[in-house]
Amino acid sequence: MPGSAVLALADARFPGGGHVHSGGVEEAAARGLVTDVPSLREFLRGRLFGAGEVQAVFAAAAAHAALRGAGAQHWRRLDAELDARTPSPAQRTASRAQGRGTARSGRAAWPSEALEQLVAIDRRPHHALVLGVLTAAAGDGPREAALVAGYLAISGPSSAGVRLLGLDPMEVNGVVAELGPDLDELAARAAATAGADPAELPAPGAPALDLLAEAHERQHREHVRLFAS
Repeated sequence: MPGSAVLALADARFPGGGHVHSGGVEEAAARGLVTDVPSLREFLRGRLFGAGEVQAVFAAAAAHAALRGAGAQHWRRLDAELDARTPSPAQRTASRAQGRGTARSGRAAWPSEALEQLVAIDRRPHHALVLGVLTAAAGDGPREAALVAGYLAISGPSSAGVRLLGLDPMEVNGVVAELGPDLDELAARAAATAGADPAELPAPGAPALDLLAEAHERQHREHVRLFAS
């Protein structure tokens, strides 16, 4: 069973900065692509198997690396490979912003040598890598790290849908619950590849999310937006 750290990391109250990111929902709503619970359901499903799977894969790989005491070179490679699988500069910025916030909070709760190595490479490490390191520091493994990353990939955007569109939070929570079996399968796949060479890790793409992220960043410079991404 997952430990309490997994629950803490997945909690919306964890001070990692995730509450200011919509995961593309704000731009999708502005363009009329997400308007109600059914369209949000499809958006979340697509996000889980696109950006969510990338996050889960690298969170699992980071947990595996932390548990085996990987060195600085391996962390550099994981960081570079995740960069390569995040073609949108706006998405990379959002990932690193959340990573920095999560690392700062995680240092207080689960300090570890792996976290210090990761932050030494870049003071703004990717969010998924930080999640994996913290999960390992708390005593859990790759599958639990993937579960956290995958869950956060849909829980934050689902909350954004409620705030932006005034959707029924009970219905939206039901949508997240419906995705539970998919999340379990995703975490199992991610855990199965956790020990692979970083260059060989899966690389599912989500071009629509990349385009939404870039459009949101341009709009954010010109108009007031509720979310940073």
